[in-house]
Amino acid sequence: MDPALVVSAGVIAVVAANALARRIGVAPPLLLVALGVLVSFLPFVGAVEIDPEWILAGVLPPLLYSAAVSMPTMDFRRDFGTIGGLSVSLVVLTSVALGLVFAWLLPGINLATGIALGAVVSPTDAVATTIVKRLGVAPRVVTVLEGESLLNDASALVILRSAVAAIAGSVSLWGVAGDFLRSIVIAVAIGAVVGVLNLRVRSALHDAAASTAISFVAPFVAFAPAEHFGASGLVAAVTAGLITGQGSARYLRAQDRLAETSNWSTIEVVLEGGVFLTMGLQLFGLVDEVRDEHDSIWLAVWMGAVAVVVALLLRSVYVAVVLLVGSGKRIDPEAERARVRDAAARYEEQVRRRGHEERIRLGDPDRAGRRQRDWTKRVAQQLADVDYLAAQPLTGRDGVVLVWAGMRGAVTVAAALTLPTSTPQRPLLVLVAFTAAAGSLLIQGGTLPWVVRRLGVGGAAQEEGDERSALMSALADAAAGVVDDPLLRRADGTEYHPRVLERARRQARMEQAEELQEKSRQINAQVLELRLAIIAAQRAALLEARSIGTFSSAALTSALDVLDADQISAELKGGAGMADD
Repeated sequence: MDPALVVSAGVIAVVAANALARRIGVAPPLLLVALGVLVSFLPFVGAVEIDPEWILAGVLPPLLYSAAVSMPTMDFRRDFGTIGGLSVSLVVLTSVALGLVFAWLLPGINLATGIALGAVVSPTDAVATTIVKRLGVAPRVVTVLEGESLLNDASALVILRSAVAAIAGSVSLWGVAGDFLRSIVIAVAIGAVVGVLNLRVRSALHDAAASTAISFVAPFVAFAPAEHFGASGLVAAVTAGLITGQGSARYLRAQDRLAETSNWSTIEVVLEGGVFLTMGLQLFGLVDEVRDEHDSIWLAVWMGAVAVVVALLLRSVYVAVVLLVGSGKRIDPEAERARVRDAAARYEEQVRRRGHEERIRLGDPDRAGRRQRDWTKRVAQQLADVDYLAAQPLTGRDGVVLVWAGMRGAVTVAAALTLPTSTPQRPLLVLVAFTAAAGSLLIQGGTLPWVVRRLGVGGAAQEEGDERSALMSALADAAAGVVDDPLLRRADGTEYHPRVLERARRQARMEQAEELQEKSRQINAQVLELRLAIIAAQRAALLEARSIGTFSSAALTSALDVLDADQISAELKGGAGMADD
């Protein structure tokens, strides 16, 4: 069949599944896996084989990079302990435990091969994040699930690589630990360099299309050298994405960020949907392979179910420990604030006591002052962290969501297909991985909305109105600080006209007043409706003028761009305003 036709049909299927999923309230990946499975058993559809490198090296880097760019690094830092534990410690524990189970229950499978299959089954899929976001689960739970999905694929693939080497008897336990640590360190270093270069190059382009084009290659620029040096290319891509996301507001123009977000959202839909569709399409070929070597496929189905149950039990125990002694432990905010302030006071006293000597020793009168300002900023950051953790503790119900959201997905199937052809009973092992992935994805993913509603942790309105009002007040103060500065000058050194300054003051006050006064959902809805009606009328007049040819094409295009920007602004502000109520 013509490859272009196959790709076109795949994209249409992905788009149709996304449209249908919104109507019936199901996550699109679940529909795509089911569709792929059904299509794979049609008599006129042959066995589908996908080179796993297309997924591991061609699809995962951009998907993880894009997710990392949109990941709030502040939240990632605050829950890094929990995220790191779930994505590294739990992956190692699950891989070893499943390895023991597989070596015990599967005939002809040794421990190294069992751990390799355990590493394949251990990483969770990011589809859970899509589901819980839509259900309104606590933001901290979403952060933990997002962060885990960014890192656990890389951890699992490093363990898989070491286990495959152990099958040949060429690696030791200490060698595995050393390789893992070296892989992470090198990957983070390469990803950090690529992330910084990505920001610097794009900030110098002043062209949204060119800037977005650079962002398309950034994950591969991070991935390729990391893999070349034996490190984790996925960790490098994630690191580059985190640094890019953290610095984009500082170094990139608004139009660059808007273009990047729009283009990458399209890429995410196509790539992620394509991965789950091809996952389902491969089932018939896998079943055929197993039937050629075994009388029945039920052994694979049974072992896949056992793997999911064991993984869920281990995840339950691990999350319970986290809730009891780690991130879920409730803190005393007053005691924590007092501890931070005491530490800050001791440091400031030391600085005052040796301030003169410090300035002389450093040879820079301003350096000691900069160090104190940095310390003050860190203190404020720690106090904000205390408030965040006290306001959003992880509860037992959140723990249940974290456990049940730990479903397997397309990465499990792709990783299983990388097992060497010389691996004993390879077709059976691949089908075990597929059964575990498809079963957990459909059962856990299909019931996760019910679990969330049953626990009562989703759908609650997030009371962010006061916080947004306070933030807008702070932004208004920042604007006033600029406008009222007696030293304010234009770029050429001349003063601004008084009417310009007054207009800026009035605009800042109006924006703040809108945020503080428009508290009614009905008012917000009417304001948005009226603005969109006005824009629609203006666009109709513009299109009529274009059909007549009254104005030049350049003027018409410019006016249309302004209307599009106004509409985007209205929809964004209107949606945010209505979310407050």
